[in-house]
Amino acid sequence: MTTLKSKLQEDLNSAIKERDELRSSTLRLTLAAITKEEVAGKQKRELSDDEVQKVITREAKKRREAAEAFAQGGRAESAEREKAEGEVLAAYLPKQLSDEELNTIVAQAVEEAKAAGAEGPRAMGAVMKIVNPKVAGQAEGGRVAAAVKKLLAG
Repeated sequence: MTTLKSKLQEDLNSAIKERDELRSSTLRLTLAAITKEEVAGKQKRELSDDEVQKVITREAKKRREAAEAFAQGGRAESAEREKAEGEVLAAYLPKQLSDEELNTIVAQAVEEAKAAGAEGPRAMGAVMKIVNPKVAGQAEGGRVAAAVKKLLAG
């Protein structure tokens, strides 16, 4: 078992012992998503820590989107629950980049792409190829794309 997955399992066990319903249900759902990912495809396999991290990121994004949908639908109680679950999952993710840090990385990538001959809005793909490996797991794709578009347009 990977170290991140075993940490999730240990935290689930302690949450159950502490009768922490929010943490235990959130960790159960996340571990179920990890198991589902492991058995997807033709052959069962063990996920690496990076792959487990991607599953946790996906689950956290689902919680964030659900919280927004509940808030728009006037269901504040459900929105708060989703936000709380997202915060539980955030503890297992790397610290997110601030907007300033993200803009600095994107600006460097735009310069690299321009040096390679990419110009204007068409340079989006080239810049994203440079930026994505640098910010993997530390910034959501939508945030990165928005920052790239803003810098290319400006």
